[in-house]
Amino acid sequence: MSDSLLAAFCFVLTVGLYYANKRIYNRNLRVILMPLLVTPAILIAIVLLAGIPYQDYMADTHWLMWLLGPTTIAFALPIYDNRAMVRKHWLSISAGVIAAVITSVVSSVMLARWLGLSVMLQKGLAVRSVTTPFAIEAAKSLGGPADLAAVFVVITGVLGMAIGETVLACLPMIRSRLAHGAIFGAAAHGAGTAKARQIGEVQGVVASLVMMTAGLISVLAAPLIGRLFF
Repeated sequence: MSDSLLAAFCFVLTVGLYYANKRIYNRNLRVILMPLLVTPAILIAIVLLAGIPYQDYMADTHWLMWLLGPTTIAFALPIYDNRAMVRKHWLSISAGVIAAVITSVVSSVMLARWLGLSVMLQKGLAVRSVTTPFAIEAAKSLGGPADLAAVFVVITGVLGMAIGETVLACLPMIRSRLAHGAIFGAAAHGAGTAKARQIGEVQGVVASLVMMTAGLISVLAAPLIGRLFF
């Protein structure tokens, strides 16, 4: 297969599978059918069966990853529309973001060390709770594997989106809509923000703000994280 045909095949395969999976998921909202879960699994199987090298697939579809940047920035629109609420609760939101970043990094690295994982995997896991564009940049700054970091981010987001409501149901003392949104945004980034928006507008706005702020802090703090842990 020529390079141009391979590029076209990878593009059509990725986009086509995603939209087909999305239509199926919209008709049957079950976690096991989520596009973030099913589409990558099918793509991996097809790429392996077709014998397409991973480097070639990424080279032909890398700009789809680039689109994550503008997509993340688009989450700022509902924040702007609700800026009065953000100004009112900026202190509690800021404290929550900082606590979330510290907890995520420390718990991820310590657990990885306890399990005896390599330093490279520890660096990839350190940014697992940050949305993909920020996680990739933070992983690069740490000297970790950006591709693995993206995989860890997707797994974290899917799990957070799947079990977030169940976890909150087991914590009846947390009733604030702000707290619910912050938890989804900090723990499950983009996927959690999408889930928070399904629950309510306030939850979605706070999740968006926490997700982007946590990502920015993680990128800026990556050199410090590297010195402290690696």
